[in-house]
This record gives sequence, C-alpha cells and structure tokens, in this order.
Amino acid sequence: MYGRYGNDQLNNFVIILSLAFCITSMFFTGYVRLIFTTLQFIAVIYWFARAFSRNHQQRRRENYGFLKLWNKVKGFFKSIPAFFKRLADRKHKYFKCPNCKSRLRVPRKRGKITVTCPRCYVRFDKKS
Repeated sequence: MYGRYGNDQLNNFVIILSLAFCITSMFFTGYVRLIFTTLQFIAVIYWFARAFSRNHQQRRRENYGFLKLWNKVKGFFKSIPAFFKRLADRKHKYFKCPNCKSRLRVPRKRGKITVTCPRCYVRFDKKS
C-alpha cells in the first residue's frame, strides 16, 4: 500500500452503500436483484479504484466535496430534534439574528423588546 491513497470518509460511505445494496438484493428476485447486485459490484470496484489510486490530490478533492455535502445532510438531521424542542418551549420565543443568522431565545409576553445578539452585538426590535 506504499504510495496508495488508502481509506477515507468517502470510501467508508461507498463500502457501507455496497453492503446496503447486498442486503437489499436478498429481498428481491429477477431483474431487481440483478440491478442491486450490479450496483453493489460497481460500488466495490469504485472503492478499490479509490483505495489503490496514486493520485492523492484528486482523491482528497473528491473526499472534500463529499464531506461538504455530507455535513449539510448531517446538519439537517441534527436540527430536527432541536426544532421539536423549540416547538415544545412555551416560555420562550426564538428569533434569527438578521446579521449573523444565529438563533436567539427571548422570553415570551414582554411586548416589544430590543434584542442584542450576543455573537455579533447587533441590536434589533422584535415583538415577543
């Protein structure tokens, strides 16, 4: 493996995807099974091509692109529990700062208040 690229996060995802295709193909017969088995082999061949490649710069660029997309997907799923927690919170109201887009929590039923963002120190008026 000297001089080869090896394994990274994209390769881990590809091998897990290959395993998912393998497991899914067990539940079908005929052409559908053939399609999933073919996808599994394509994923395994892609994994080997990336792992044994000597072009480190291109593999890093591919992994960087994958991680940018993966972090967006992961961030979306991480925000779901926080959304339901904010929904259940009846004592506070949540705003986004117009400048830095950070989420701010203010007490409800205070009327019109001036909110100061603790992150960027921008002041704006809101009704709570």
